[in-house]
Amino acid sequence: MVRNIDEVQQLGKDNMDATLKSFGALSKSLQTIAIEFADYSKRVFEQGTAASEKLLGAKSLDKAFEVQSDYLKSSYEGFVAQATKLGELYADLAKEAYKPFEGQFGKISAAK
Repeated sequence: MVRNIDEVQQLGKDNMDATLKSFGALSKSLQTIAIEFADYSKRVFEQGTAASEKLLGAKSLDKAFEVQSDYLKSSYEGFVAQATKLGELYADLAKEAYKPFEGQFGKISAAK
């Protein structure tokens, strides 16, 4: 149980400070993720356009299949790399958003 009003006020202040820090980290991480999505979308569009131009310029059916399979392979590899990178960014987001609260849970338990 909390012993006096000063402890309650300090606990409230500490919680508010931790919440604001958490929102700051959340905002920064979400900006990074949004930029990463935008960059990836741009790359995918450019690669798709380049592959379409190569496909239209193919002189034979074999060359067309080669262009298409190269594009599919590079698209898949790019997607897997991007998914891995985004997974890491989301994991970092969770860690950074939680970090300001780590000390708060010990204070709450000690106050009881």
